[in-house]
Parts: sequence; structure tokens; C-alpha cells
Amino acid sequence: MATFDSMTDRPDQFEAFLALHRRGAPLLMPNAWDQGSAILLASLGFEALATTSSGFAATLGRLDGSVTRDEALDHSRELVGATDVPVSADLEDAFAESPEGVAETIALAVATGLAGCSVEDFTRDNDNPMYDQAAAADRVTAAAEAAHAGPRRIVLTARAENYLHGRADLDDTIARLQAFQQAGADVLYAPGLVDLDEIRSLVAAVDRPVNVLALPGGPSVPELAEAGVGRVSVGGAFAYAALGAAVEAANELREQGTYGFWDRARVGGVAARSAFSR
Repeated sequence: MATFDSMTDRPDQFEAFLALHRRGAPLLMPNAWDQGSAILLASLGFEALATTSSGFAATLGRLDGSVTRDEALDHSRELVGATDVPVSADLEDAFAESPEGVAETIALAVATGLAGCSVEDFTRDNDNPMYDQAAAADRVTAAAEAAHAGPRRIVLTARAENYLHGRADLDDTIARLQAFQQAGADVLYAPGLVDLDEIRSLVAAVDRPVNVLALPGGPSVPELAEAGVGRVSVGGAFAYAALGAAVEAANELREQGTYGFWDRARVGGVAARSAFSR
């Protein structure tokens, strides 16, 4: 597996990454949380990877939303250098309120060698969680201009965060994503949607690939493919699954004094030896 020591070595992956977003055959894009997980997931055949803000924060012993911009960009650079598959970064709200600040963050993201990144319409204020639609669209416009301005372009995903913040309003979510499409976003994403009919309605209402977050009780990948979804990601789920396995192993050792966790450890060990020796 090729790796890249310098971002000047990383080819422009815009067209190739965007072409992986196929209606009816969605890109399965798991979220890696460190270099080892990125190498491992790429070795299993995934065509592209994403970062996860919550999973990365967990590696630092923090909760989601507590990582700085510099930390997120350095982390993105590390994952880009770890594999030769496209990597898209979860950059939360782009660590900025103003469109100018958003554009600066995206320009810095381009310089890391990322193939893509995302920007949210969440304000980080739980009392007033969403930017109004016009302000949110202005932020996406600035992000898209920065993502597409230079010789190396990256795929911009615009996220409508309604469903993650207690606003299960499909009409408003669609209107926001339509505005983000007009603002220049390449991929559209409304994390938290699990109703298949609502997902179908969203996909039919826009002309860009739609990303869906895999969630408990949500449609299966074949159902999402039938609905026309272009990409499926997992957020922090894989990172927390790894933490969950560690918790179960620790509890078994401490409470039962047995070593059944070695069954799962052997699976991980075999996969790691295969992935890390390439």
C-alpha cells in the first residue's frame, strides 16, 4: 500500500473520489479514528475513508466538539499519509462562525491532501443550535469556493444537522440541503435520518449524491441503494465499537477472571498483522 510523506506527492483525487458516489451502488465509507484503523480499514477493501470527530476526540480522552482546528487538521494529515485511498475529514462547523473563517479552514484542509471534507450548520450553541438557512448557505458558499478554487480541489459535503439536535423537520432539512446544493456543495448529508421514506424524499429532492449515516434501526445498505443513496458512513460507531470491545474484555478480566476476550483479540491480531505488514 502506497503512503505519502509529503502532501505535494498526493495527486488531486477530486474526480476519482466524487465518481465513487454512485446512486444505486453507494460508497461505503467507514470512519477511521487513528492511523492504524485507517490502514486496517483500507486493507479490508474500502475504497475511501472518513475521519470522525467523536472517534478522534476519544483517542485524546475527550468528548466530541473539544478538538481544535489545528488538531483536526494534523489528524487529517496523518490519516491521508497512512493510506492511498481518498480521505474525507469531519471538520464539524469548520471551527469558525463567519464565512471568511470557514473558507480559511477549508483552504487549510485542501493543503493537507484530503480528498474531501464536510461543514455543518450547527452553531455549537445548544440553546440555538442551527444557523438560519441564509447564514448557513453563505457558509457553504465560502466553503465551496475554497474547496474548488485551486489546482487541487476537494469534495465538499454540506451537512444539515436538524435531526441530531431535536429538529426532525424534513421540509426544513430538504430546503437547507437544496440551498447548500445551490451554494456549491458536492455531496449532501442529513445525519440522523433513519426513515426510509424520508430518505427517499430527500434523495429525490436534490441533484447531488446523498450521504446517510448508518444508525440502529435504519435501513440496510441494500435498502439505501434502492433509495438512490450515494454514500454510507458510520460516524464514530467503529471507534466506539472498539472501545466497547475493550470495556467488555476489561470487565471479563476484572469480574470473572477469565480470558474469553482472546477470541476477539485473535481476529484483530490476524487482521493487524496482515494490514500492517503490507
